[in-house]
Amino acid sequence: MSESTIERISAQEMAERCARTMWDDDYASRGLGMELEEVHPGYARLSMTVREDMVNGHDNCHGGFIFTLADSAFAFSCNYNNFVTVAQGAGIDYLAPAKRGDRLTAIAEERSRGGRTGVYDIRVENQDGRVVALFRGKSYQTRAQMIPGLEVE
Repeated sequence: MSESTIERISAQEMAERCARTMWDDDYASRGLGMELEEVHPGYARLSMTVREDMVNGHDNCHGGFIFTLADSAFAFSCNYNNFVTVAQGAGIDYLAPAKRGDRLTAIAEERSRGGRTGVYDIRVENQDGRVVALFRGKSYQTRAQMIPGLEVE
């Protein structure tokens, strides 16, 4: 691609365009009723209401759904610079139960990014601000671009 066909945009606009591109094809997050509320370079906030079909035999939100919410926030927080970035590992600690009808919010923040790897912390809390889970994700940036012809100015 020639220099003249490259569009240069701000880091914030890049994060927003990458998020829109991912969101359009993210059937899993949308299918679970997640909402992408905010995105900045290295930061994302997603929310989801715990539905009846997300509750386990203890009448709590199944941990897999909480993990998925945190993982989605992780994905949007680390895919901000137009290079496809994937998880290379993640772990979660469950601190409190979430109940049917709870509105969960996952706040993802970049802690470290160097070379092609990064570390992200995600806090999942309910509508009362009670922390339900803490998630840590480790990312790996590939060489593939999400939106060809774009770069940060």
